[in-house]
Parts: sequence; C-alpha cells; structure tokens
Amino acid sequence: MTEQPDKKTWTNPPSRHRCRRFARGAKAWVIILAAALAGMAGISAGQADQADAKRLLKAMSDYMGAQKAISFDYDVNLELVSTQQQKIGLASSGSVTLNRPDKLHLTRTGGFANVEMVFDGKMLTLWGKNSNLYTQIEAPGTIDQLEDVLRNKYHRPVPGADMLISDPYKELMPEVNDVKDLGAGVIHGVECDHLAFRTKEVDWQIWIAQGARPYPCRYVITSKKVTGWPQYTLDIWAWKTGTEVASDSFKLEIPASAKKLTPNDVPELNDIPGLFSMKGAK
Repeated sequence: MTEQPDKKTWTNPPSRHRCRRFARGAKAWVIILAAALAGMAGISAGQADQADAKRLLKAMSDYMGAQKAISFDYDVNLELVSTQQQKIGLASSGSVTLNRPDKLHLTRTGGFANVEMVFDGKMLTLWGKNSNLYTQIEAPGTIDQLEDVLRNKYHRPVPGADMLISDPYKELMPEVNDVKDLGAGVIHGVECDHLAFRTKEVDWQIWIAQGARPYPCRYVITSKKVTGWPQYTLDIWAWKTGTEVASDSFKLEIPASAKKLTPNDVPELNDIPGLFSMKGAK
C-alpha cells in the first residue's frame, strides 16, 4: 500500500542551482552504488555460509531470551512511498526497558509524536504527551503475549518487537527461503556480523554485535509487496543488561487533565501521522 503526503509537504521547491548541484551529487552516488551492486552480483546462497548465518542468529536469539533485564536506546526510520514514487523517511527515537517475563517500559519521540507506554503484566497504558490523550488495555500475560495482542488486534507493534520476545529465532525463521552471511559491519562503533534473509513478502537484514553479548545493533525490513520497496530500519545502542539496567517501577502517572480514549482514537500511537493519507483514502 503506498502513502500520499499532503500537498503542503511539497511547497518551496529548491532553486535550479541547488537542483543541478544535487543532481551531480546524485549521479556520483549512482556510480558508487552501481559498482557496489556489481560486486554483490557474485554473492549467492551457495557461496554464503548459510549454516553459520543461522548459527549466529540462533546465538543472538538464545542470548536475548536469557536476559531477564534489558534496556537500550533506539532510532527508527520508517519509509513511506508516495503515489509519485518518492520515498520519505519518518524518523523517531526512544528507549526501552524490560524485565522478563511481564514488564515493559517504552518511549518514542518524533516530529509527530511523544509517546510513553508501560506494561505491568496486567494492564498496558499508553499516553500521547503532545495530545494529552491516553488509553489503557487489559492484557494479562507475558511480554510475548502482549506483542501478539498489539500486533494482531490493535495493529500497534512495539518497535523491534521481533527482538524483544523470548525466542526471536522461532518467530523470524519459519518463512525464510534464502540466507546469506555478508561478513562484518560497524554500527554505532560496534563491530557486527551482517546477515541477510529473504521471505516471499519481505527481505530483512540484521547486524549482530560480535563477542559475548550478541545483541541486535540494526534490524532492517524491506517490503517487496509495496511499490518502491519501502524499509523499516531500527538501530539499537546504549545496550545494558542485568544489574546495568536502571530500576524501573513500570508505572505511568497520567495527568488528571489527560483524556482517556480508545487505542484507535489516540493519533500519536500511530506510526504514520495524519499528515499522510493512505492511497485511495477519502
């Protein structure tokens, strides 16, 4: 499904001089990209060590599931594709703290939202600070069960939800039909193993920190079913576990002035702001 930005997004076009300068820079990047793709042409499933890639992903999954307390900061870039085939990225940042099996505290701040969410094992509370609107959902159970409720019932997945459940490998691998180990990469100064996976509908990549703490440093999902192949990119940093994690009450104090609404009526809870409308929406 493609996204169409509001017309006011396209006001104040750049000058001709700036356009020419940008075009020259873009041409240079096209040449660099073409060279990189030529090098990538030699990489195939037969050449890549699929078994090693699966082993690295399983090691990350086991490590993540074994951690009782985790906290990290994150950056997200969500790409939309307009009906004119222009890609637009929506950037946001936040933090996550969790205590297994049933405590979660998350924040997300961007140009369109300032959201805080707390789950205490019984109740999920979400507060849009800019709009001063909040909602509460009864969802007794574990973090894994909460993820299912948010994704399937309310269509509000937690950023990086695939990484937060107790067994990411089990969640990620069933539909994979191609696996590649692409060597090493560096994310936020951390040397990582770079792995790529394909399914029928999406391609996804993951960069896993090397060493004794194999946490996911970057997670990229590319949609092949949407024209323009938009991407969701999650970067994770300031990784902490165990006693490194600051104590958290997993309680959210809602101001008396805040108004309670249903989840679908709190605009800040949507990853796609109202400025953008779905193709064909009235």
